[in-house]
Amino acid sequence: MERTYILHMFTPGRQMSPFDINMAVDAGYQVVVPYCGVVAGDVAGLTQDAIFSRGPKGVKATGIFIGGRDVLLAADMLESARKAMVPPFEVSVIADPSGSYTTAAALVACVERQLQRSHDTDFAGKRVLILGGSGTVGRIAGVLAAGLGAEVTLASHRDAATAQEAAKATGERFGCRLDGAGLPGPQARREALAQADVVLATAAAGVQVVSVDERAAAVRLLVAADVNAVPPEGIAGVGVMDDGKALADGRAVGIGALAVGNVKYQTEHRLLAAMRNAEKPLYLGFREAFAKAREIVAEKG
Repeated sequence: MERTYILHMFTPGRQMSPFDINMAVDAGYQVVVPYCGVVAGDVAGLTQDAIFSRGPKGVKATGIFIGGRDVLLAADMLESARKAMVPPFEVSVIADPSGSYTTAAALVACVERQLQRSHDTDFAGKRVLILGGSGTVGRIAGVLAAGLGAEVTLASHRDAATAQEAAKATGERFGCRLDGAGLPGPQARREALAQADVVLATAAAGVQVVSVDERAAAVRLLVAADVNAVPPEGIAGVGVMDDGKALADGRAVGIGALAVGNVKYQTEHRLLAAMRNAEKPLYLGFREAFAKAREIVAEKG
């Protein structure tokens, strides 16, 4: 008898993301079951409930998705699920809280491509400023960029303490160096932009974090990338469809939200499909998402 493909979706939140449910169905899962209000201590028990009922062959048609909004908690839950497996009862697991792992992976892969294509360079030694950096996407993009040798600053429009706490907690959890900075006004942003080689805008949708005047201060800028698809544009002058389009002044190129989003969509889809088709269990976090996003970007040539 052919097994039905089942995806169990765990989230600490009140509801599972409809986006991720749609993605799971489109990747071939036939039964998708959300579990809301899941805390870290629930994961092991839920995982073992999922693995023991289908037999060693049935577990190949079973997967677990970990959502929520906390990038650190999601990583911990992924690890808890992995530790709860009892081979040969073992299923594939993916974590993608608020889509942040796959979005950050796509963002950094797109920027890496444009650094090479437009400037014949890479992230090593570059100063990367992430505006909205204390949020989910900003934190993980910072970890990935730091892993490629960049000097990363997570910036918050609220205050320095928020940014510094995000940088400290994220850096300690994932073993990298991240700095935090509060940029509450235009002058502070201009000063930070003047030192940046790469600017990533990962703030909330519909929030412009860099104006035309502020962007003019970014005299070192090579690449500006924005994940905000809701008007106004997060970085003035970077259109949602841009993918390496030269900005009006200087030598920088822009990457817009839909260019990043296309890679993000393909990354999540392919990871979910890989779980469904895997002969051996997969454990997929943001590093695996980045590897997949790099593959997708390389295919674009």
